[in-house]
Amino acid sequence: MARILIAEDDDAARILLSRALELDGHTVHAVEDGAAALEHLQGGAEADLLLTDISMPLMDGIALALSVSRDWPKLPVILMTGFSDQRERASGLDALIKGVIVKPFQIEDVRTKIREVLAQ
Repeated sequence: MARILIAEDDDAARILLSRALELDGHTVHAVEDGAAALEHLQGGAEADLLLTDISMPLMDGIALALSVSRDWPKLPVILMTGFSDQRERASGLDALIKGVIVKPFQIEDVRTKIREVLAQ
């Protein structure tokens, strides 16, 4: 299965996503913001997929996606957001991201999107 890095500042969402993806057999490393996710990758950790919220403190998901696409261009990125203005910001990143998951989400929709991206 895949190694998934989750960057999500909402504790409940981070825990839900982590548990669901671990039940699917994935190895999950979950952090509270984009800066921690970037630090994790810069420390030499490997990931097969990045699942990140857009709106987070310190470093938002779009800044994280831009850094990841520059330094780890083969790492697929899926963004999550509950804000329509954030979805608009993400639409300009079509070449860099593999999709946007709208909150509130159904966990099965997240699982399906992750399976699709990992199968590519």
